[in-house]
Amino acid sequence: MSAAVTPRESGAAGVVDREDRVLVVGAGFTGLGAAAALVRNGVPHDQVEADDDVGGNWYHGVYDSVHIISSRKTTELPDWPMPADWPDFPSAAQMLAYLRGYADHAGLRPRLELRTRAADIRPAPDRPGRWLVTITGPAGEPETRLYRAVVVANGHHWNRRFPDYPGLRDRFAGELIHSKDYRRAADLAGKRVLVIGGGNSACDIAVEAARAAKSAHISLRRGYWFLPKTAFGIPTVELVKPWMPVALQRLVIKALLGVIVGDYRRYGLEPPDHRIFEHHPTINSELLYFLKHGRITPHRDVTRVDGHTVTFAGGDTADVDLIVCATGYHVSFPLLRDGLVGFDERGVAQLVGGMLAPGQKNLFLFGVGQPRYGAGPLITPAAEVLCAMLAAEDGLDRPLADVLADLGARAPRTDLVDPHAALRRLAIAKRLVPHLPAVDRWRRRLSRGRAR
Repeated sequence: MSAAVTPRESGAAGVVDREDRVLVVGAGFTGLGAAAALVRNGVPHDQVEADDDVGGNWYHGVYDSVHIISSRKTTELPDWPMPADWPDFPSAAQMLAYLRGYADHAGLRPRLELRTRAADIRPAPDRPGRWLVTITGPAGEPETRLYRAVVVANGHHWNRRFPDYPGLRDRFAGELIHSKDYRRAADLAGKRVLVIGGGNSACDIAVEAARAAKSAHISLRRGYWFLPKTAFGIPTVELVKPWMPVALQRLVIKALLGVIVGDYRRYGLEPPDHRIFEHHPTINSELLYFLKHGRITPHRDVTRVDGHTVTFAGGDTADVDLIVCATGYHVSFPLLRDGLVGFDERGVAQLVGGMLAPGQKNLFLFGVGQPRYGAGPLITPAAEVLCAMLAAEDGLDRPLADVLADLGARAPRTDLVDPHAALRRLAIAKRLVPHLPAVDRWRRRLSRGRAR
């Protein structure tokens, strides 16, 4: 336990009273950003992290050769710029060093408890708006703590999503892994490799298979937009300017692709079945290169697996030894008691204002949305809005989420976030949130007057 943590027993038997503090769960990119905002705003907090150091996915969850797909400028936190002499696309090692440096810069380590897990987060039955959390530290002895509020920043890239193709689990004679478990190109050497998926990890691993494996295949269930990492010598994501409406962004990117890439069918790929930015775009400059060289064979969706043979839509087959499922992740919050957060039929968390669970006071799910490129520019202003929401909750006798819902705020229909639009919304929210307690009191008085 950190020296900065001084427990005291509350009135409830066996409960450690931290009611003057906020708990931040997780010390990855978003957890560090949330904790730093609490420090800037003078809000006492504890922070717990299950790993033995900060960094989240960049510490434990990426393959050796990975570099960011967004650029340095569109990934860095506004309050902690990356070194100017770093490349446009920093490596995993550089990203980890960056996050560790941020933890030191923001003064987070004295409040950080490593190798410490949070579980069973639930409302305190006798303290409205307060939260009980089961905490298990390095010694392995759980304790129950009472907190003023909880910020859950448990990340995206851990709850693996696998496809459910006939025979994949019970009849495949080779090795089946998720992209989360892939580490290095040497693991592909001499193998016939199939990568399932069309996202950034899928393309990276397929390209590594093209270099190291006996054969490389990629299965795509639909058409995707594949964007080069650079254009005109600068990162492609930086061509999209904040002032551009989405329609103009699409026009610019389509014109660029028409010149640089051409028709995807010339690479053996299906044309995209959606408009640019309706789904997360794939940013990769090498997939199309290796397709043209015949080092990667593209296929449509898998229809069945039997032994080493995989059959695809259209009837073509491939014999493979290793299948890598680069099929994404479920957004989930297992450390919350059941029923606290709902999901729609597509698995999108139903959070008002992007971080508030309906009907819950002082519970924040931070960093759930997935921006089209780097998260850093959004994390800092979103964390400032979180602090404003935390202060507003103290002035309300009902959950802020419900107040916002009454004012027309709705849960998102997708996890994908337009970063420029989000920045504009955050700027407005930071100005308006402090006034919401007064607005709510006025609206309720007006409603009671009309009822009479």
